[in-house]
Amino acid sequence: MNPLPNPPPQAGEGEKKNPLGRDTKSAFGVYVHWPFCLSKCPYCDFNSHVRHAAIDEERFARAFAREIATTAARVPGRIVTSIFLGGGTPSLMQPQTVGAILDAIAKHWSVAPDVEISLEANPTSVEATRFRGYRAAGVNRVSLGVQALDDASLKSLGRLHSAREALDAVAIARAAFDRYSFDLIYARPDQTPQAWTEELSYAISEAAEHLSLYQLTIEPDTPFYGLHAAGKLKTPDEALARTLYDVTQEVCARHGLPAYEISNHARPGAECRHNLVYWRGQEYAGIGPGAHGRLDIDGRRHATATEKRPESWLLHVEAQGHGVTSDDVLSSEERADEYLLMGLRLSEGIDPQRYAALAGRTLDPHRIATLKDEGAISVGADGRLRVTLDGFPLLDAVVADLAA
Repeated sequence: MNPLPNPPPQAGEGEKKNPLGRDTKSAFGVYVHWPFCLSKCPYCDFNSHVRHAAIDEERFARAFAREIATTAARVPGRIVTSIFLGGGTPSLMQPQTVGAILDAIAKHWSVAPDVEISLEANPTSVEATRFRGYRAAGVNRVSLGVQALDDASLKSLGRLHSAREALDAVAIARAAFDRYSFDLIYARPDQTPQAWTEELSYAISEAAEHLSLYQLTIEPDTPFYGLHAAGKLKTPDEALARTLYDVTQEVCARHGLPAYEISNHARPGAECRHNLVYWRGQEYAGIGPGAHGRLDIDGRRHATATEKRPESWLLHVEAQGHGVTSDDVLSSEERADEYLLMGLRLSEGIDPQRYAALAGRTLDPHRIATLKDEGAISVGADGRLRVTLDGFPLLDAVVADLAA
């Protein structure tokens, strides 16, 4: 599949004029999960697995194609507006494997002419050489897991690349793709606001249009969790973490990459369209080990999840055509809560009328008034409810208050 072999500059121009104006416009995303990594990072709680033996990519590609076919039979007639190959480390796949997956999607669904096709990649020199192969296969956007731009931090985060390798990979991505992004983690041990300001400013000079900036969180069942509990890993306290968050917002806004989502920054028109599908509560298929989906079938929203273990997923798909282990119909209240939880992550906020249509009840005006008085939310002239920059660090509490 190569729906847009050489995207013209005007592709998606309508969205550039109004990049966040698609709250209810039809969109359908396909998420494909490649679960394998070269090593497991000590902070990572994603569904990723290290295998020392060679992966049978042809067998997995056939299984992906079969699960795509089974899913398309459940939700036929969709027009795919975005595809995201995530992981794990999708850039461990050969370009022909990526091409086979994209071909299977195009075989069973229609694909929009301006479809966004993103692939997550690690910035090692070996994987970077594959970028042109991915571009030829149909990928038109790449997201690089840089995570830090100094070698000491990269080593402590368990990354296998150096800062120089990361920057070289960014340069290769810039030459191969019209659109690219990379991730950084901040609030790292011993990080100062001044050091983060300098690192982030330099990152923006390399990033062009999009950055994902995540605050380091200590997740259960990770090596970092055990180290943190034992006092061997010290992360910034709450006050310093808030200062680093404020630095992030100020530096990005000053350089023309404001936050369009709590952890994502972009120039107007360069937002990740696929992730907007999630945050706007729209429909998407989840393909591959441990993938989640939201499918609309007979007027009801289905929440799907597949078997997490790669080899078990593979056997399930080969035996029954899919690896789905749960398929739950969401209630109106659950759909509304998801819309609230995801939509308030966006700078565009939510439409209270859409919430009311989903939930069968309106949001409590007294709670809205209180949160507004506290400076945590605002209500625009368009009626949309938005979390303020001051409110974003308290997002979970704001959502819980509104949903109560």
